[in-house]
Amino acid sequence: MLTFKNALLPNGTRHTLTVASAEDHIIDANALTALPGLIDPHVHFRTPGLEHKENWCSAALAAIRGGYTTVFDMPNTIPPTMTAELLADKKRLIDSQLQQADIPLHYQLFFGADKNHFSEIHKVKDQVIGIKVFMGCSTGNLVIDDDESLHAIFAIAASLDLLVAVHAEDEQLLKARKQQFTANLTYASHSHIRNTEVAVRAVEKAIALTRIYGTKLYILHTSTAAELALIHAAKQAGLPVFAETTPHHLFLDTDNYAALGGKAVVNPPLRTQTDRDALFAAIRDGVIDTIGSDHAPHTIDEKSQAYGSCPSGMPGIETTLPLLLTACHAGLLTLTDVIRLTHDNPQKIFNLTPHEDLVFVDTHTLRSVDELQLATKCRWSAFAGRELRGWPVYVVLAGKLYHFS
Repeated sequence: MLTFKNALLPNGTRHTLTVASAEDHIIDANALTALPGLIDPHVHFRTPGLEHKENWCSAALAAIRGGYTTVFDMPNTIPPTMTAELLADKKRLIDSQLQQADIPLHYQLFFGADKNHFSEIHKVKDQVIGIKVFMGCSTGNLVIDDDESLHAIFAIAASLDLLVAVHAEDEQLLKARKQQFTANLTYASHSHIRNTEVAVRAVEKAIALTRIYGTKLYILHTSTAAELALIHAAKQAGLPVFAETTPHHLFLDTDNYAALGGKAVVNPPLRTQTDRDALFAAIRDGVIDTIGSDHAPHTIDEKSQAYGSCPSGMPGIETTLPLLLTACHAGLLTLTDVIRLTHDNPQKIFNLTPHEDLVFVDTHTLRSVDELQLATKCRWSAFAGRELRGWPVYVVLAGKLYHFS
């Protein structure tokens, strides 16, 4: 039995909490706040094919160090997860790596939409958390860039009661804008090429498809005020539309290119301070439903390449909760917001079976992000050196206790 004495709950009361376990520990939790084990609905743990960036041994440790006990992994691996056979292969690899790490991380997998493999979707309908659609090119070669295929996916998903998660950047407009920006490109050019209109056009199209087919739509890494206006209107109209944002879109903006260089290159790109303010307002107003870390590690050598060769994405699962807790101290969020975004809403939207997992955080500890202490294989962070207030100390996952000093 695990016993946490006098833990502070988010509602301000104190209780002694017990969790069934093969281990036997009594812990003084007087200085700690108890939260449910967090759910990250958007990670790229790179297995199979890209294990030099990350695997489930390193990523699972990074997850629990960040307070996460459940993750949803994306399909843009090598090969991409777009057939029932590849899905089964991926699950075997993941289970093997988690067993090796001795971390029973809960996970779900998204299935990759590929126009040559639509017939595979019905085979996996009870094995995946949803269908991932790349409306614009990102890491990997999964992209759906024609309206006929998009209509087919939304229709299939609706018939199977599957959620569609979209990377909402319009591929045709993105190609046109790349032709306009060809000279003197810098990392900051990324936010100009993949501008707000690129995102808005894709969000408009995805919402229109949901209006036609009634498909449950999950808009990934929402980053602009203009997208939020569309999502708000869709929700007001009663459409089953849900929005995610990321820690890097909340806590970084275009001013960070100067210091971060290629580390700041992500898809969709960093936006303005005005967009960041709109994201926080949308959280408070209930327009944004979830936070996905979009944990997408690349090696530091890969991220040091010149723009055009530098891959998009950054690690983030270890720093998301400390960033959110720091925002609570700054008055930008409440602890209730954090729980809603990182546990309650993901559980409801994706109809997850509840777990008794817990994370105990010291909400007052002030510590700088130290890259040498990160568990992610890539060992770098866009937030390196930033002082954050609030860090996980204990995590209870499937009855196992993990302690982080």
